[in-house]
Amino acid sequence: MIDLFHITFTVSGVTTWIFIPPLIAFAVSFFTSMGGVSGAFVLLPFQMSVLNYTAPSVSGTNQLFNIIAIPSGVWRYVKEKRMVWPLTWAVIIGTLPGVLIGAWVRLEYLPDSQDFKFFAGFVLLYIGIKLFTDVIKQKQTVLNIENTNNKTDFIITETRFSVKQAEFRFGGQKYIFSIPGVFLLCFIVGIIGGIYGIGGGAIIAPFFVAFFHLPVYAVAGASLMGTFVTSIAGVITYQVLSYVYSGISVAPDWYLGFLFGTGGFAGMYLGARLQKHFSVNVIKLILCFCVLFVASKYIYDFIN
Repeated sequence: MIDLFHITFTVSGVTTWIFIPPLIAFAVSFFTSMGGVSGAFVLLPFQMSVLNYTAPSVSGTNQLFNIIAIPSGVWRYVKEKRMVWPLTWAVIIGTLPGVLIGAWVRLEYLPDSQDFKFFAGFVLLYIGIKLFTDVIKQKQTVLNIENTNNKTDFIITETRFSVKQAEFRFGGQKYIFSIPGVFLLCFIVGIIGGIYGIGGGAIIAPFFVAFFHLPVYAVAGASLMGTFVTSIAGVITYQVLSYVYSGISVAPDWYLGFLFGTGGFAGMYLGARLQKHFSVNVIKLILCFCVLFVASKYIYDFIN
């Protein structure tokens, strides 16, 4: 049922002003895309708590948002030569099986939204605390484009990789990371992302920054690309599983996901375009705020 101002989505049952989803998605994606996060993990509680969309299909809808929104941000990072391809492929290969497992766990063991909120809240709380302590200890060297006239400081160069490790140069520094370590981390985070309905790579960027000490400017593109690919697998999985779990709403709400995605498309492009004008710690604090806000709300809702 549609009128001049409101629309009711038949799959999710959500009734809202038609411009609300794209506007919210634009604002969220603009900030989170700077840190390599699609914004899906912030949009999920908005859908559940504000739009009252609590069915398991909200996870697939959230991943549909990623598929539509992320390409603009990825294109910008590729154009500016800030894509670490060995890290990108490690994210995709590592998270993909985890996302499929996570989707099954979500439907089989966490169909109730309250249990789901409790689980997601503690996962995000841990990530937020880790990021915040990283900012306080200033583990990462701050690279600010305002302090340099050398544009090559924001280009990935000298990329090498093998089965054991990969390395690249960025901002005048060499970074090395373990390929097996990244695979294992991505697999675990992929399961969490599959359960949470945000794509496996959607929360991998904070882990890369906090645990592997990689520059947030360099990992953002790889994280978004990984999220994009794994979200495609996630949407397909939820659509297929909808025929198995016929008693509950599992398939994505395609129309609602499209509206969120259009706003996210514009927000991610601008976020990726302006990222290099923000300092590392500012971007980390943006991620911290988003993560801790969502975590505290989920845990509070569960307790009360």
